[in-house]
Amino acid sequence: MTLAVYLPLLLALPLALISCRVTGRGAPGPAALTLAVTAMIAAVSSTWSLTMLALTMLDDVPPLSALDESPTLELPEPVPGPVALVAGILLLGGGFRLLTDVRRRVSTNRGLRAVGEVHDGMVVADWARPMAVAVPGTARRPGHLLVTTGILRLLDPDERRVLFAHERAHLEHRHHLLVAAAAAAAAVNPLLVPVRDAVAYLVERWADEEAAAQVGDRRLAAKAVARAALAASGTDSAGALGIDGGTLVRRVRALGQATPALLLRRLVVPVLLGAAFVVIAGIATEAFVELARAWL
Repeated sequence: MTLAVYLPLLLALPLALISCRVTGRGAPGPAALTLAVTAMIAAVSSTWSLTMLALTMLDDVPPLSALDESPTLELPEPVPGPVALVAGILLLGGGFRLLTDVRRRVSTNRGLRAVGEVHDGMVVADWARPMAVAVPGTARRPGHLLVTTGILRLLDPDERRVLFAHERAHLEHRHHLLVAAAAAAAAVNPLLVPVRDAVAYLVERWADEEAAAQVGDRRLAAKAVARAALAASGTDSAGALGIDGGTLVRRVRALGQATPALLLRRLVVPVLLGAAFVVIAGIATEAFVELARAWL
């Protein structure tokens, strides 16, 4: 098989490196969409490459193994046996991590939906822990906000407007799908973990910008984000507004600046990498089909 079968496994590295630069400037929405889609393309391509490598072990299975030992007919040996074996192990590991991630997300969302009855698109839980989260909807019920009395007591009325606008932005733009897609990609290809983290950060920045635009006051939005994050930093939850200490400074600093421009040119490299994944996967598939014909 050609070198192309290995390239999708390696191209995840430049995608991971460029994702850090993409998050640093420009509007977060287009960047989040681009990185999430490219990460999925990268994950599918690398998984398909591993699958093709693992399938080359079939030449050790009867009746192909008998043909391979024939003195008059010799089957092509595409890759060394240990490489195919490692590819199979990596496939199994990726599948296990993906299943674990999906089960955790499904279980978490099911638990959040069971907290209480929805009124006017919101559930208010009488919990001291400060928390606010957008709960994704299902085919039978729309998404809603889950907020606790702890976070409501912490914020003043204007800051609550920021809170609600932030979480509604998550629902409106279906941010949970982007986050889940990037997480799934990182599960099957751990080299994409930086891309997963970048998408998670960008969707929070996206919601920050939507909230700031709705309330018309970027300083107020920054204040609400900071207060909610500091209150949640000592809890075991994900934190109000989806913030953790590692991203707080960056998000507050971004809200302290002017509304970011689109800067679509910064997305050229991720888009080109996505196209490269597709082209290279096609070349590798063509080589694999030729190999399969030789076997058959």
